[in-house]
Amino acid sequence: MTIEDTNPQATALVDRIKHVILRPKLEWPVIEAERATVKSIFVPYAVILTAIGPVAGLIGSQLFPVRLFGVVYRPDILSAMVQAVVGWGLALLAVFLLSLIIDGLAPSFGGTKNRVQATKVAVYSMTPVWVAGIFNLLPSIAWLGSLLGLYGFYLLYLGLPGLMKAPQDKGLIYTIVVAIASIILLIVIGGIVGSIVAANRLAHAGLALG
Repeated sequence: MTIEDTNPQATALVDRIKHVILRPKLEWPVIEAERATVKSIFVPYAVILTAIGPVAGLIGSQLFPVRLFGVVYRPDILSAMVQAVVGWGLALLAVFLLSLIIDGLAPSFGGTKNRVQATKVAVYSMTPVWVAGIFNLLPSIAWLGSLLGLYGFYLLYLGLPGLMKAPQDKGLIYTIVVAIASIILLIVIGGIVGSIVAANRLAHAGLALG
């Protein structure tokens, strides 16, 4: 594949990110009308964006070690890479599960089941969450990423009822239920990744004491 072949794809990806974040009310109707498959939505968009946080965390953990109770902690590169790969895989799994939840709940709120449209909602509403993962470069301000990622709930509110054909009077509660599901998924992912980090720190401390 030549550079000329890849540039249009990269440009389209960047444009989609900008439009989803900066002008969502205009972008959701465009997204709704697009012909797509679950695979084409995930690749390359979700695959690339879900990697931002883990890769930033990997780099940040090596360049900016964490101080804990006066002890400087820097995970070895292999452990940090394993953590990043696991985090990336879990992020993809979470958005996949979220799309199934969106699709499965649609009839309960007067909407229409449509796997492709549900995947669009799940993936594109997560855009600010994934982009905000860049804050993982600096562990001390990584929490800002979670704060800015809350914008994703607004995107969900704008896109979910329309793409899933839910009536206006049920669209809000549908959005709230899906938002709660996404929060639970993110907490589970955070817990798993946090457990890996804690295990690495304990192992590192044990080696240091030994």
